[in-house]
Formats: sequence, structure tokens, C-alpha cells
Amino acid sequence: MTDIQRLSTADADFQPRLAALLAWDSVSDDRVQQTVAEIIREIRSRGDAALLDYTARFDRWTPTSATDLELPRARLEQAWHTIPAVQREALELAAARIRAYAEHQTLQSWSYREPDGTLLGQQVTPLDRAGLYVPGGKAAYPSSVLMNAIPAKVAGVPELIMVVPTPDGELNELVLAAAHVAGVDRAFAVGGAQAVAALAYGTDTIPGVDKIVGPGNIYVATAKRTVYGQVGIDMIAGPSEILVICDGETDPDWIAMDLFSQAEHDEDAQSILVSWDAGFLERVAASIDRLLPSMERQTIIAAALKVRGALILARDLDDAIAVANAIAPEHLELSVADPEAIVGRIRHAGAIFMGRYTAEALGDYCAGPNHVLPTSRTARFSSPLGVYDFQKRSSLIMASRAGSAELSKVASILARGEGLTAHARSAEYRGEAGA
Repeated sequence: MTDIQRLSTADADFQPRLAALLAWDSVSDDRVQQTVAEIIREIRSRGDAALLDYTARFDRWTPTSATDLELPRARLEQAWHTIPAVQREALELAAARIRAYAEHQTLQSWSYREPDGTLLGQQVTPLDRAGLYVPGGKAAYPSSVLMNAIPAKVAGVPELIMVVPTPDGELNELVLAAAHVAGVDRAFAVGGAQAVAALAYGTDTIPGVDKIVGPGNIYVATAKRTVYGQVGIDMIAGPSEILVICDGETDPDWIAMDLFSQAEHDEDAQSILVSWDAGFLERVAASIDRLLPSMERQTIIAAALKVRGALILARDLDDAIAVANAIAPEHLELSVADPEAIVGRIRHAGAIFMGRYTAEALGDYCAGPNHVLPTSRTARFSSPLGVYDFQKRSSLIMASRAGSAELSKVASILARGEGLTAHARSAEYRGEAGA
């Protein structure tokens, strides 16, 4: 029998057990932080020379010069024409759906005039240049290219720089093809903390960017955290998560596979099922036992379910919703008869998958909404990656002569109350002129 925790909201120790299950320390240890700090110092001081050294050391291939790190756009296009037609069609369809959804997110500039003619508003502009980190170690993620690159281009970012590690010098054709269809402007075969540092500070070969997005290992995450402030970042992502609320009427095999779909990412992933039907929890447990031996990543799934998975018995639907809001999961499936009737009660979730036929995997690849989502309970205060992450807002203020005369009086009173005389007099000069 698969080893997975069983919890009940009726148990006296439910809250501490749930807290222990959710606990995740995303902060890297001192050794990782020291290594990353050294890499960043080297990139800042030696630039391309350090990039070449780290590529030889970590990716096990030796470029003859820094220019060898760049993957020309023609190479991306070549990959597009090389991959099988069925993959090309799938990438095109996914890209079109992601783009269509992203276009609904675009922020627009606005302004209004007050009766005295004063203009107030907001001007929306895209970032000048964004950097996209694409993992390239244990697996390749063309879907991450689409999800990160397309919102940036929809936002109007004129230059998108992609970096991707190439262990042993091997390129992943599907990743390069995804970069082509998503509109990546420049791509470099470099990864790790050194790639993050290069994007943050720039080298002779790799231009510095304004924001870095995209997932990576602990060294990449630590580097992103370290360079934040020099550049913007999307988020520090933890392990993947799924929480399923089910009324007991969905095929238990479907739910078991949904739990597997996140557990197969890595041993730290979290898969949780909440139901008020005790018999259904047992049927899902039986499905897990029967289906697990057929999975290619059986060992990883089993480890994730044992350490961070759970089957939770709730008192009723209201109780299940309370559990979901407390967990604030990255992915939440509402596998119930009428999800639209309850979705408004979900306050914290990265993405909400509604109904029995909406597998979380659809969101990972082609539904349209972004799969870059807040993890580790950060959905309580943050949101999925979107077009708005690549746009910034500037306030617009244009006081009319009459408006300045009135506003300067208020500003003067408040400024003098704070002891900032120059502020007060600056406002008073205009106010007196407009009176």
C-alpha cells in the first residue's frame, strides 16, 4: 500500500499536522549562498571570461569564445522546421491560446481632468528588456518558454533575452522551437547562477535586463533573490503543488492521476486531496496503489506522496473550502458538480481548475492562463505571471493654474507640519502665482 498521510479536520491535532505538512524552507543554506555570491562577483568583475569558465565547469563544454554562447535566431528557426509537424502544431496552438488570454490582461493608460483643469492619470509602458531563464538540466520545458515569453511580447517588451543551460553542449530542439514561435529576440546557451548574474549586470556579450523571469534550481533561485533590486524578478518558486477538492463523484483514477501529475515533478512536490466522502478517499487510495507501478517516475511520485502528500477527510464542503483557503495552493481543482457556485468563496489559489473535466495538466500546457504560479502559500498575496509583470505604471500629474493655487495651500500646511520648509515654499511659489 502506498504510504500517504491520512488527516481529518475533526482530529484534535489536525492544525499542527497540517502545518507540518505544508512547512517548506525555501531559503538556501550558507554553502549555496556563498557559492552564488562568488559566482556573481566573478561575473561582475570578469564578465564573459567568467561565463566561459563556468560553462566549461558546470555544463561540461568549452566555447572557443563568448560569441559561441549566442544561439542565432536562424538556429531557433532551424529547430522550428526540424521538429516533427505534430509538435509544431501543438506549440502553435498552445502559443495562440496563451497569447489570446494574455491580450486580455494588457493594462491601458488613463487620465481624467478635474473641474479646474488639473490632469491626473497613469501612463503604462513596457519594460525595455526582459530576461527569461529556461531550465535545461534534468528536463526540458518548452512550455515554460511559451508561458514566460508570450506575455512579455504581448506587453510590448522590445527585447527578450533567453538563457538556457546546455549540459555537454546538447541543445534541446523543442525548447529552441518554442523560443522561435514565442518571439524570443536573442538566446544564449548559458545557465545557472552565472546566467542570472549576466542578465542582471550585463557582460560584453549578454546585455543586462530590467527583469528576470523563469524557474530554476536552488542556485538559480538564490541568484534571483540576490540580484533583486538591481533588476526585478517574477518570484522565488518552491516545489509544485496541487490540492483537489472532490465531492466523491469523480472517477477515482482521474483524481489519483491528478495527484501524480504534480508528484512526478520531484520528491518535494505536494499533492493533497480533500473530500467529505471517506469511502471516496479509500477508492482514490486504491487507485493510487493500482496505478503507481505503471508510472515511469514511480519512485519520485512515491517519495513525494509519502513525505508531502495527504488524503484529508473534511466535515463537509464548507470545511473543505476552509482547508483550501488555509493552504493557498498553487493549483486548486474543484472537482465538484457545480464549481461555479463555489469558486467565489476561494480566496487564495494560484490557478483554479473548475469541474470534473478540467485536469490541471491543461493549465500547464495549453488552456491559456499562465502556469507560472505562486507556491508555498504565497498565493495569499501574489498572483500568476502575466502581461502586467512586464508593464510598469507612471503617475501623471499636471496642475492647472487654478488647481495649483488650491493644492499648494494643502501641501504647504502638511509640509510645514513635517518640518520640510523647502517643500512648502516650492508649492507656495506656484500657488501665489496662480492666485
